[in-house]
Amino acid sequence: METETAETETASRGRPLTGRRVAIYIVAFFGVVMGVNGVMMKLAVDTLPGTVVDSAYRASLAYNKEIAAAHEQASRGWQVAAHVERVGERDGGHKASVRIEARDAADRPVSGLAVTARLARPTDRREDRTLEVAERGIGIYRGEVEDVAAGQWDLVIEAARGGDRVYLSKNRVVLP
Repeated sequence: METETAETETASRGRPLTGRRVAIYIVAFFGVVMGVNGVMMKLAVDTLPGTVVDSAYRASLAYNKEIAAAHEQASRGWQVAAHVERVGERDGGHKASVRIEARDAADRPVSGLAVTARLARPTDRREDRTLEVAERGIGIYRGEVEDVAAGQWDLVIEAARGGDRVYLSKNRVVLP
């Protein structure tokens, strides 16, 4: 009677569990785990935006100079207003237009600056866009750049006079 029950249980469960079958399950399990890890590692490396600075050591050496430049900038009392908007969406393009107006402490326009502007993605440096900015009026600088998607961007404005940077600003903007 016991042999009948054991045969019936084995037949109802399917094939018996052998050492070979267990080895196949273990190899298959770890194969799937290692395969998924390999795919995730490849995706992580391919989408890595890179480092923020190329050399942390050189950046730390320039830290005191950046603090001094920020104090000098604050002492000038300049007021710089920037407006960013996406234009040309009807034509199928996604341009961004930037208007920058610079005024000194006495509320006079600041002219003759070499202004550069950059739209930088907070999450991926590969999507950064540099704008060609030119003075279009006294103290008014304008520029446009192609291929700008909607979303969050950092508008980085740098102004130089005589080769020396006199203004630096970084502001978060959201483009619809």
